[in-house]
Amino acid sequence: MLVKSTNRFRRRTWSRREISNSIITPLRTRPALKPTTPCTVADAVQYWLKVREGQIKASTFRDYKQVSQYIIGPLLVGTKWDRHRWNRSRTIARDAQFLELLGSIQLGDLSTSLIRDWHKVLCAHTGQHVASVAKKHLRTALTLVAEDFRVSVPPMPSRTGRGRARRIKKILAPDQVGVLLEGAERDARKGMYYAFPFLTGTRPSEQLALQWRDVDLHSGVIHVRRMVEQNGRLCEFTKTAAGMREIPIAPLLAEMLRRWQTSCPSSHDPLGHVFPCLGRAEHSSKKRGTPLSYVNFLNTYWRPGLLGLGLPYVTPHSARHVFISTLQARGVEVGLVAKLAGHANPTVTLSHYTQAVRGGDAGLRLLETAYRPDVGR
Repeated sequence: MLVKSTNRFRRRTWSRREISNSIITPLRTRPALKPTTPCTVADAVQYWLKVREGQIKASTFRDYKQVSQYIIGPLLVGTKWDRHRWNRSRTIARDAQFLELLGSIQLGDLSTSLIRDWHKVLCAHTGQHVASVAKKHLRTALTLVAEDFRVSVPPMPSRTGRGRARRIKKILAPDQVGVLLEGAERDARKGMYYAFPFLTGTRPSEQLALQWRDVDLHSGVIHVRRMVEQNGRLCEFTKTAAGMREIPIAPLLAEMLRRWQTSCPSSHDPLGHVFPCLGRAEHSSKKRGTPLSYVNFLNTYWRPGLLGLGLPYVTPHSARHVFISTLQARGVEVGLVAKLAGHANPTVTLSHYTQAVRGGDAGLRLLETAYRPDVGR
């Protein structure tokens, strides 16, 4: 158990030697492991969950707890629906069987081979995806315990499987986005709702949490500071720390925002959301100007906006893919694209979000021009 120091802070002048000793000495004299420190894999996972609680949104924390059961165990042998009923109502068949996982294993006895065997068991009973996510969370938990308690943990196994092919998200082509933006400019009432993510690359949860105090039209910057969960609850933090960012306002978006600010209803919303519920005429006094939920945004603003323009339906999150992919295709450096998208690591931008936004023939023509510069003259 971590012991919090009882020494109070005192104002005084520190020499360089004292500062060095104050940092190094506690590390050298840190006590050895106590019985109360995490000793088993289950202890390590529970400690990791306790640290993460309150730092991430509630729905993500619930997902973490659910995946942790595939690390600690026991694992119900059966279909995913059998495990779903067991997790929800503790209802199982009389002859149900369980498999012990890593929960009771001492950290000192944990080895790379044990982790590999556990991963194989999960792959066989839950699938490659669940096993990979559980392995990722196990790595995080063990790394945290190793840092906080100086526990020696084994390296994670590599080459544990091919994994599954990532499905390419369906996105709109640049010319289709052009049609959408033209339609949004004509649609003074709802156009801003479905045009905004294509011009900013924000997540739907970030868009719905945006307030007018976050929009600085004078400086031309949008400040992303918070997000909304699926149930409409406002969170004063973003999905990741890198999600707290500033997005420049392009000229087209600036003009649309100025027009929208004059007609945006906010009489029933003290926080002044940029994308509130517009309501219906017969119920405008009850709903108009109140915060907008994701389901309402999807069914009332996003889907009708796309289908009304004759465009194929894509998810709101696909607009983020279009934003990132188009910037990449136009030659914007990946570091800047990652910053605008709210990614701490540009590798995420390249591996998860960048998709082809033009045909292969255009790419080969550019290649031929690079090989033979005189052709394009």
